[in-house]
This record gives sequence, structure tokens and C-alpha cells, in this order.
Amino acid sequence: MYKVVIDGQPSEVTNGTTILAACEQLGIEIPTLCYLKHLTPEGSCRICVVEVKGARHLQIACATPCTDGMEITTMNERIYAFRHMIIELLLANHHADCFNCSANGSCKLYQYAMDYDVEQTRFEEVTKFRPKDESSEFFNYDPSKCILCRRCVRTCNQLQSNHTLSLKNRGVATWVGLPFDKLFKDSNCVSCGNCVSVCPTGALTTKASKKYRSWEVTKTRTTCPYCGVGCQMDLLVKNGKIVGVEPADGPANSNLLCVKGKFAYRFINHPDRLKTPLVRKNGVLTSTSWDEALDYVAEGIKRIKAESGPDAIAGFASARATNEDNYVFMKMMRAAIGTNNVDHCARL
Repeated sequence: MYKVVIDGQPSEVTNGTTILAACEQLGIEIPTLCYLKHLTPEGSCRICVVEVKGARHLQIACATPCTDGMEITTMNERIYAFRHMIIELLLANHHADCFNCSANGSCKLYQYAMDYDVEQTRFEEVTKFRPKDESSEFFNYDPSKCILCRRCVRTCNQLQSNHTLSLKNRGVATWVGLPFDKLFKDSNCVSCGNCVSVCPTGALTTKASKKYRSWEVTKTRTTCPYCGVGCQMDLLVKNGKIVGVEPADGPANSNLLCVKGKFAYRFINHPDRLKTPLVRKNGVLTSTSWDEALDYVAEGIKRIKAESGPDAIAGFASARATNEDNYVFMKMMRAAIGTNNVDHCARL
């Protein structure tokens, strides 16, 4: 264990703990834009700088490991001025069209600009106005709002392992793009939307996000119903309807979702969705109660078993159910009905 002092508070951390992680243990908030919990630190945005006693320069908190006896200051005039300038430099590479931006209210760059009293940048705008890419069915990409934090690139390459995004060109001409300047619809993109989920500005936004703002929605933590992996996610609810989905840091998914978990929620409010059980009466499917439907199924199973034996019955489980539910279904087929005719679709 290393002993460190952060803003006058003594603390103990294990070997390899970064300054940022040590601050989080004490509840001290450090601004970050490029940092992602499940990726190795990159330190490209430089906004997380802190002062370490004895160090000649300010240190980036996300990538600097703690050493024994380290004394750290997370805020003073020097740090404030440095972060202020970093935000100005980022704004010079960011088209601030805030009122028309879908990320209005959830943009981390805008929030930090307010926190550090940056109303405008003194640097000449170097934003390269490349065409927007709205070819994806689920999300839009506006390169003029990209601050080159590389969160989308690293998530796509290191977590999703799809290698769709990369940095193009050098210097002030650098931008995030696709191989051979392809559009998303023409690339190997699988539309998982994880790049959208990690974008701190309005460069990558879902098409549905135009219909709501962050302060209008409530979040409800739930489990994705599309398969048995158990990915955790937050449903964004506005006026009683789901308008979006964000991945949660669950043990099975670590802030990642697939295209189904991220975008396939619109069926919930579809007018053709079944809302009650249906039983066929005189050849016509008729709405009924759950009690009547379950009694109808149970009586049918008993009748078939009595007439033709248990092997005349087969059960087909669902990949959308949990492992526990599928196990109980298997036990019901084998123990209650008496047949081994049970299968499970490992696909959808």
C-alpha cells in the first residue's frame, strides 16, 4: 500500500493506482473527456491535470500512477488556468452549434466550459467542415463537432473489436473517419452504437435523440430481453414512453450493448403488439385472461398425454429467457410431463 495525500486528505492506495482512481476513492471529481473506465488510460485531452508536489509540470491524473508519499493538489489557480486554456483549444476544434445539437444538455465539453467560465475561445477556429454522415439507420455523425478524444475509435477497436473507425490525416487536418472515406452504411459497421454511447459531445448522436433532451427523461435500470447474456441498460423514458437506451456498467456487458439492446426498443409502443393472451375459439383467435389461457394449455397437455403418451409432446425454450427460466422449463418437461423432447434455440 502507498500512502498519498490528496487535497490535504491522507489515503492509502495499492501499487499501480492512478491519481484519478485515488481521487475517485475520496469522492474528489476530476474532469475527464478521453478517459474510459474499461480501457487503458490515453491522456489525450489533458483536462484532468493535477499538481504533484516536487514535479516540474502538471501531471495528467488518468495516466499517472501514485507513488508512496505523493502529495497531490487537484485545484488551484495554476490548474484552473490550464484547464481553462485546454477547453478553449478544444472549442477551436468544435463547431458550437449548441441550440441545434442533439447532445444539448448532455455534452461534457459544454458542461466543463460552464464550470471553467469559458464563454468563447480566443483561438482561431480550425474545425474542418466535412459532410455529415447520416447514412446509418440508427445514428448520425457530424465531424465538425468531434474533439478527437478518440473514445469512439478506441471503443470500436479495443472493446467492440470491429475496427470501423480510425484517425485520418495529421495535425489540424486530423479527423475521425472510416477506411477509404466510406459512409457507415457501406462499411463493416454493425450498428452496435457503442461509439455513440461514449461520445462526450454531439459528434455522434442517435437519430431518436432529436426528440428529447437529457433533462426531460428519467432512467430505469433493467436487463436486456433479447438474449440470455444479461446485459444491463438504462431505459430513457419521456412521458411514459421509452425514447432511448444507454448501456450500463453491468457485470456481463461493462457499458457495451449490441444493436438489438441499443436500438431495438421501438416495438414496445407498436400498435400491432399483443397485449393479452389469445385462445382460438371456433377457429378465431380471441383475447382472453392469463388464467383462462394457462388453464387451456394445461388441459390440452393433459389430454394429449393421456391419449398419446408424454412423447407426443415437445417443448421449445427461448434464448430470450434467463438460464434459470430455461432450466425450470426443462425440469417441467422432463419431471412433470415425462418427456425428453425439449430443445432450445441458441439463436433468435
